[in-house]
Formats: sequence, C-alpha cells, structure tokens
Amino acid sequence: MKITIIGTGNIGSAIALGLAKGSMFVAPDITCTDMSEQALDNVRKPGCDFVLSMNNIEAVKDADIIILAVKPWKVESVVNEIKTAIDYEKQIVVSIAAGVTFKDLALYFAKDDDILPAIFRVIPNTAIAVCSSMTFISAYRASDEQSALVSRIFRELGNVMLVEERLMAAGTSLASSGIAFALRYIRAAIEGGVELGFYPQEAQSIVVNTVKGAIDLLIENKSNPEAEIDKVTTPGGITIRGLNEMEVSGFTASVIRGLKAST
Repeated sequence: MKITIIGTGNIGSAIALGLAKGSMFVAPDITCTDMSEQALDNVRKPGCDFVLSMNNIEAVKDADIIILAVKPWKVESVVNEIKTAIDYEKQIVVSIAAGVTFKDLALYFAKDDDILPAIFRVIPNTAIAVCSSMTFISAYRASDEQSALVSRIFRELGNVMLVEERLMAAGTSLASSGIAFALRYIRAAIEGGVELGFYPQEAQSIVVNTVKGAIDLLIENKSNPEAEIDKVTTPGGITIRGLNEMEVSGFTASVIRGLKAST
C-alpha cells in the first residue's frame, strides 16, 4: 500500500514520520510533496528514505491514499491540479484542512461524469508529532472497509474517533484547540508553583507529572474526573477549598466559554 502526503508542514511531516515508525507503511511507500525544498527538509531524517517530490501530479498516480495536508486556502488549487490524475474508483482522498467541508471538497473534485472519490476529513492535533493525537474522522461516499482502513492508519498516530461531519468543528475545539487550553492550565499551575516557592524547572516537572498522573488514573480506572476528585477532597480539607476558590473565579465557566468561542 502506498500513500502520498501533499504538504510537508508541521502536520504533514509529522504524519509521514509517525507512519514510518508504525506497522502499516515503510518509508519508501510514503511520498511527500511540497513546492519548497526547504519544506521537504522537514522529512529529510536519517533512516527515513521517503520518496520526495515537487510534482504533485506524478506523486498521486500510484498512491492508494492521498492526504491533502495543505493550508485550507490552498486546497482548491491543489485539487484542481491533481484531480485529472486520480482514479476516483480506486484511490482514497483524505483532507486535513480544517473548515473545508465535504460540500467544498465535492465541488472541487467534481468532473463531468458526476463520480467522486471516497473522501475523508481528518482533524488531528499537534500531539500527532509524538504519535499521541486525538484525531477525528468523517467519511463521505466511503465504504465501511475504507473507513476502517483510514481509521487504522491514523491509530498509528494516536487515538481515533469516527464522527459525523457536523461534529468536526466541536472536535477541533475540544481536541485541537484543546491542546492549547490544557497547556495554558499547565503554564498557570507552573506560575503558581513558582509563587509557592519552587524554581520554574521544578514547578514544571511537578505539574507535568501531576497532569500525567491524573490522565493515567482516568484511563486505568475507566472513571470520570469527578470520581477521582472525590478521592482527594476530604471534608473541610485544603483541596476542596482550592477547587471552590477556582470556581468563584469562574474556572469551569471560562473553560466552557473558551471551547464555544473556538468552534
């Protein structure tokens, strides 16, 4: 199986490098394209002998799966460039571009015969760079087997959830923007740790490992956050006082408002 990734920015290069470490692809089966030699340097790593190209048309001809990892405003021009070289009945198209809908993609890929390829919208987050993404996938004109294949590919790069397209914007807010929200909490807690007397490096180590421990508890115990919070909040204790003070300052409401604002 061969895969072509058009665009070797942060996400495109992370997908290529992550897949080359997995079990489904070897580097020579992965073609990476970009119009910039400097961008192609993102995937020039020792031991990663990807096929590198500046010719999108040639790059897509033998691919089983074509990933569009370009900026949203470039999608239409890239599709117009490659669509005559794509076999719509055999090849699968995956778009990483946020905000470019199936309606848009169907319009871009349209030909005179009304046939369209199987199209997927995929929204990962930046943790894809360490194969720990929370990735959302929606399918259009795709079979169950094709959906299973695309899901399997992106499970090489983290966790996957198949959703209806109407939930893609919400998923972007919760997981893609959510990375920034989680990191903002971590940064705030580090600053608090410094105010409490720790050096910045010490505070960061404490906070990062504490957050990791909280996540591990939820995963291992298959519990919800409130159940784990209850184990820490003894009556009259310091933890419940801290939580209540955060709520007075609007902690939960601020998180929810931020999520809604980013959809």
